[in-house]
Amino acid sequence: MEQWYTKLQILADGAKYDASCSSSGVERKNTGRMGSSSCAGVCHSWSADGRCISLLKVLLSNRCAYDCEYCINRATADVARASFEPEELADLTMEFYRRNYIEGLFLSSAVERNPDYTSERMARCLELLRQKHGFAGYIHAKIIPGTSPELVARLGALADRVSVNAEFPSKKSLELLAPRKTFDDILAPMGQIREALEERRHLPGPGAARKAELTYLPVNDPLRPDAFPVAYERSLNYKDRFAPAGQTTQMIIGAGGETDRQILRVSDGFYKHFRMKRVYFSAYIPLNDSPNLPSLLTPPPLKREHRLYQADWLMRFYGFKAEEILDGDDPFLDPELDPKVMWALRHLDQFPIEINKAPLELLVRIPGVGTTSARRILRQRRMAAVKFDDLKKIGVVVKRARYFLTCSGRYYGGPQEDPLFLRGRILAEERLPVAEAGPLSREQIRKSLLPIDDNIQISMFQMGTEGSHGLLV
Repeated sequence: MEQWYTKLQILADGAKYDASCSSSGVERKNTGRMGSSSCAGVCHSWSADGRCISLLKVLLSNRCAYDCEYCINRATADVARASFEPEELADLTMEFYRRNYIEGLFLSSAVERNPDYTSERMARCLELLRQKHGFAGYIHAKIIPGTSPELVARLGALADRVSVNAEFPSKKSLELLAPRKTFDDILAPMGQIREALEERRHLPGPGAARKAELTYLPVNDPLRPDAFPVAYERSLNYKDRFAPAGQTTQMIIGAGGETDRQILRVSDGFYKHFRMKRVYFSAYIPLNDSPNLPSLLTPPPLKREHRLYQADWLMRFYGFKAEEILDGDDPFLDPELDPKVMWALRHLDQFPIEINKAPLELLVRIPGVGTTSARRILRQRRMAAVKFDDLKKIGVVVKRARYFLTCSGRYYGGPQEDPLFLRGRILAEERLPVAEAGPLSREQIRKSLLPIDDNIQISMFQMGTEGSHGLLV
C-alpha cells in the first residue's frame, strides 16, 4: 500500500497540467454492474446538470521517451519516475470508488518506450475495470499521437470520452518544442474517432450553435457525399458504444508565439472538421528553462486563457465565427473586456438593436444578453412589449447592454460616443461597486481608458507577461 501511495503521489502530480477533464455528455446505463456515469463525471469536474464530481486524474507512467521542451515529464527532466502496472491502477481505482472518493477515472500517460506500448497498457487497465471489475463509471482516456488505429479503436470502445492533445495551434511551435510529434500523428486518431462516431450514428455536438450546423442524413447519401449522420441511437448496447461523450483536445497557450486569432481559427477548424465536444486552453506554466520558452519568472497568462474560453463560448453557443471575433488588424483579444463587448465596439454600425423586434440570432449578439435571457425576451414579447425596467428581471446585464439596445425605440445609453470613449465608460461602470453605480464623471471615464497598442501587446506576449493589470479573471 505504501508503494501504491508513492506512485500515486508522483503520477497524480504529473497529470495535473492537463485541463481537459470534464465529464458531461455521457449516459451509460448501469445494468447490474458497479458505478454509474449517467449525467456525470482526485480532481473536480462538472457534470451536464451542474453537479461537482470527482475523477481520479492520474498518469499510467511518467517515464517518457520524448523530450518535449515544455513538459515536466520530458526524458531529460530531473524528476521522480514511476509507473503503474495495469492491474495496480485498476485495483486502486476500484478501491477509491468503493470508498466514495471518486466517481470516475481520467487516464493519461507519458510515452513509455513508444505510443503503442503505452496505449496497450492503458487499454489493458481499462479492460480490467470494465470486464473484470464490472466498472460502469465514467472513464476519460488520452490517446497518444502515433498510436495504431487498432489500439485507438480498443480505447474508444472502453472509454466514455477520448482526447488527443493538439498541444500547439501551429506547426512551427510543434516542431520547435515537441520535435518527435507531428500534426499527422495528432490528426490521424482525431479523424478515426470522428469516423467511428459517425458509423455508430452518435456524434455529440460542441454547443447549441454548432449543433444547428449538423446534418441529419442517411449514410452514403448519393446526393450529399460530404454529409454525415448524427442521429443518436439509444438502442445501442454497452459493447456497441464508442466514446459516447465524444472527443476533446487541448492547446497550450503562451509557450509559442501564436496570436489569439490563430488559436481561435484552429479551434474553429477542430469543431468543423472533427466535431470536437470541447477545445480546452491551458495557460503555460513555466517549469523548464529553455531558450525557446518564456522565462521561469513569467507568470502564467491566465487572463488570456480566460478570454479565449469566452471567445470559444461565443463560437459554440452564440453563432459567432472565428473571423468575426478577431481579424488581421486586431489579432489579440482585449484583456480588459470580454470578446462580445470587444466585437460590438468594432461594429457599432450594427447597434443599437431594438429589443422588441430583433430575432434571436441578433438578440444574443447584444453584450449583456445571454442565450437564456434572449429566450425570455422572446417569450415576454408574445404577451407585451419588453420595457427597459424589465431587462434586469429577465437576467440582462443592464449596465453593459444599455449602450447597444433600444426599448420601443428609446435609447438609454446616453449620448453616442466613439468606440474608445464608450469602452472606457463600460470599464468604469464595471469596476465601480454596485452602491456607487450612477452617472460617471468624465474624469472617471478618462481613468478607465486603456487603449491597447498591438505592438505593445505583441511585445508583452513574447516576453510572457500580461502587463500591469494583474492576473485576476
